[in-house]
Amino acid sequence: MTGTVTDPAGEPLPGVNIVVQGTITGTITNVDGVYSIEVPADANLVFNFIGFQSEIIPVEGRQTVDVVLQEELMSLDEVVVVGYGTQRQEAVTGSVASMRGDELSEVPSSNVSEALQGRVAGVQMSRTSTKPGSEMQIRIRGTRSLNASNDPLVVLDGIPFAGSIGDINPNDIKSIDILKDASSTAIYGSRGANGVILITTEKGQKGQTATVNYHGYYGVKSLFAEYPMMDGPDFVALRQAAGQFTNTVDEFDDVNTDWQDLFYSSAMVTSHDLSVSGGTEKASYNFGVGYYKDEAVIPGQNYERISFRGTLDQEIGDYVRVGFTSNNNYSVSNGNNMSLYGVLSMSPIADPFNEDGTTQRTVNMPLDEQWVYTEDVVNDLGDAWIDQDKAFGSYNTLFAEVGIPGIEGLKYRANLGLNFRTKNEGEYTGEGVFSSNPTTESTAMVANSLTTNWAIENLLTYDRTFNGKHNLNVVALYSAEETRYNRSHISAKNIPSDKFQFYNLGHAQGEKTINPDNQDYSVSGLMSWMGRVMYSYQSKYMLMATFRSDASSRLAEGKKWHSYPAVSAGWNISEESFMDDVAFVNRLKFRVGYGQTSNQAVEPYKTLGRLNMRPYNFGSEYATGMYVSELPNDELGWEFSETWNYGIDFSLLRHRLSGSFEYYVQNTKDLLLSVNMPGTSGVGSYMANVGETRNKGFEISLNGVIIDDRNGWTWEAGINLYSNNNELIALSSGQEVDESNWWFVGHPINVIYDYERIGLWQEGDPYLDILEPGGNAGMIKVKYDGEYNEDGTPVRRIGSDDRQIMEVDPNFQGGFNTRVAYKNFDFTAIGAFQNGGTLISTLYSASGYLNMLSGRRGNVDVDYWTPQNTGARYPKPGGLTSGDNPKYGNSLGYFDASYLKVRAMTLGYNFDRDGWLDRTGLNNLRVYFTVQNPFVLFSPYYDESGMDPETNSYADENVAVTDQMQERLLTIGTNTPSTRNFLFGINLTF
Repeated sequence: MTGTVTDPAGEPLPGVNIVVQGTITGTITNVDGVYSIEVPADANLVFNFIGFQSEIIPVEGRQTVDVVLQEELMSLDEVVVVGYGTQRQEAVTGSVASMRGDELSEVPSSNVSEALQGRVAGVQMSRTSTKPGSEMQIRIRGTRSLNASNDPLVVLDGIPFAGSIGDINPNDIKSIDILKDASSTAIYGSRGANGVILITTEKGQKGQTATVNYHGYYGVKSLFAEYPMMDGPDFVALRQAAGQFTNTVDEFDDVNTDWQDLFYSSAMVTSHDLSVSGGTEKASYNFGVGYYKDEAVIPGQNYERISFRGTLDQEIGDYVRVGFTSNNNYSVSNGNNMSLYGVLSMSPIADPFNEDGTTQRTVNMPLDEQWVYTEDVVNDLGDAWIDQDKAFGSYNTLFAEVGIPGIEGLKYRANLGLNFRTKNEGEYTGEGVFSSNPTTESTAMVANSLTTNWAIENLLTYDRTFNGKHNLNVVALYSAEETRYNRSHISAKNIPSDKFQFYNLGHAQGEKTINPDNQDYSVSGLMSWMGRVMYSYQSKYMLMATFRSDASSRLAEGKKWHSYPAVSAGWNISEESFMDDVAFVNRLKFRVGYGQTSNQAVEPYKTLGRLNMRPYNFGSEYATGMYVSELPNDELGWEFSETWNYGIDFSLLRHRLSGSFEYYVQNTKDLLLSVNMPGTSGVGSYMANVGETRNKGFEISLNGVIIDDRNGWTWEAGINLYSNNNELIALSSGQEVDESNWWFVGHPINVIYDYERIGLWQEGDPYLDILEPGGNAGMIKVKYDGEYNEDGTPVRRIGSDDRQIMEVDPNFQGGFNTRVAYKNFDFTAIGAFQNGGTLISTLYSASGYLNMLSGRRGNVDVDYWTPQNTGARYPKPGGLTSGDNPKYGNSLGYFDASYLKVRAMTLGYNFDRDGWLDRTGLNNLRVYFTVQNPFVLFSPYYDESGMDPETNSYADENVAVTDQMQERLLTIGTNTPSTRNFLFGINLTF
């Protein structure tokens, strides 16, 4: 007899143990949930699968018995995607974290990375921007590379995804599985060097009647907090204390202008997704369309996305399956170049209005004349300003699978990925717009880019269970892919009419520029062979071995190929007979893995060197010359990592408490590093394999059911905690310090190299004249690392040798979630936290030019030193300066990065299926109310500023001075303000 075992959603369950009751005769379902067994007509079959309730089914002479197993408490997503297949979680030997789509939907978002933040141990999601439609930086178990990419591989429905993770509609996602260690990621080779995010989208079920699903919400957005700028009276006091500037014709001591209030606008966010799914006896389908719009509180800044997705899976006869998955989206971003600096830097005692009540065009401050930014002014610009990006992406996978007749469990599958993405960028700023000079020439820019990618994968899979005890899964793969990228860019000045905007730069009457640094074309490819074997014995002992070989077109001849192994093993201790009497332990598994991965993620053609262009004038003749800016390297090869991973998984008290603990050590060698050359060489740098880094850390995840349906009450909670210790082990040629890049052997990759503030100098302090000649009481006091004379006096003044290496990374971080339900009501709260590290706020530092403490421009509201307020944190206004800022002013922008943040709270109600709901034809109906970003606790930065303590910019963005920090560092800059969102949503099925 035969049959299929599925879960309540109709998904097949591989590895279900099936035994004839009272005997040792048994079998296990294959990867499609199908089993076959010889049994007497009057036998009873016992179905067991961890995380699901056992079932005893009488055969009663039938030849086909299909079974649906019901989930047991805390099922832990028993079937996980592990790359080119699925595996029962009890059989997983590598480090794999999983989340269901319904868990992701607890945080409504435009991007799945936002929904994942704080939910998975070892996966750090850092905000790089607060603009609508922006994406997060994803790091799986830390930063490995110095110049190569540290971004993980995204795999969508089995094929490496050629687009951006922001192109995937979160509402289309059924599950996410994250591969973290090398024994898990090795199957994807060099593309998986930084971890792998496997995304499985919703599909229809065979035999399912057509079902329509709608998910939608609408929300309003309010400021989380304004940037903490001084109001009028405080600014008047600051200017008097500094004694450097007097009021201009537009400034008055009795004026108190809140420029932010005049600039910010109301905003909304909305999402709507409609899908239909179903199937026949041999086919399944799912088609859906989605719309998402997010507005910023900055006028003219918003993001819209329309997405369409379709999937079809069709059986042909007994041995052939064919199908496709297509994900398409069209997005429009507006106003991303709108800056806040011009708003925040305005003097709060400047009057924005003329005597007749109209808004002034500009406002004069002591050394500056500033364009007036208000909501009405920006909205009235019309055709005089536009900043718009349009993108269309189409990501498609076609597959064909053939079962080999006569050989049970042997299949051949071909996957073909065809991907396309085009982007059009356009900007136009009319004459005098955003400028103090009304005759400043209009400018326009247009850029177009096109990315095409194809990938072909040939897979041969053998999956078989022998004697009901030995399960063997073997996969062999050959794959190849190619990516082409082309970008063109042109800018022009003096456009004859606002109506043209950026649509025809040929009409520009001024200079037209085609900068060669802004044009790009590249072709790169990969070729791979891979083999993997997974074996388990009686679900007790598991072994997985992988061998992969990759060739990259980006590396040098003779260095293109690299092969590497991975192996992992697991022991389900709870399945041993000596654990039979330990009733409170439902699952206890130990696993260990070792593997190598490699990285080739540098720009194409790095082996060839680089030429730059330079213009020359020879009398009246104009010429362009070429010079070598980067040397070639015909020895450029792979950067590779070795990882050891140790893990323990457990489930206790009938799965009421479950969790895992992991420890890992990862060494990365032969770093792909741009090596600086001495100025005398005439060449800036070359790319080489030098240096070594190490990441080691631990991860803890706990999930529990505190109350289980007691008088209608249920309470579930979960927490994850992880720590990553990143260290730079070696640089090129035995070098210990690369000061220009802030890289120091023995320290993490991401550090701050700057003076460390330890307080303020006070009247009568000894050594002020020695350490800071010409200094004053109330100026910033920084740490001194020099020697001392015998009498205890410092031997020298403070200098560059006193700069300190300060770590950016937190000591540990994690997240938490809890769900309380009473009958049809439920309440969910989700949060994230981190401890330690350094938060860089350019708002307070010298690079932001908003804390000059001179009264020249608007100033951050700070507690500054005066003879009557000597215990202040910030220096004396008008004191010793470096440039326009207080000396050592950047040290004012370093804060303890600790925080605990509740990211979302949701109150929902699920209507009963009986009664009026049945009469409407609806199968399910849920309504909910969500508050996003409600509050922050335990954050020194929040206590100081009232602002969101998460980063929102890279260090070369949203600052006045872009070269004082390494651009790779994440900071808080003058980006779009964070918001608190209030959403009302509805989910229904019919």
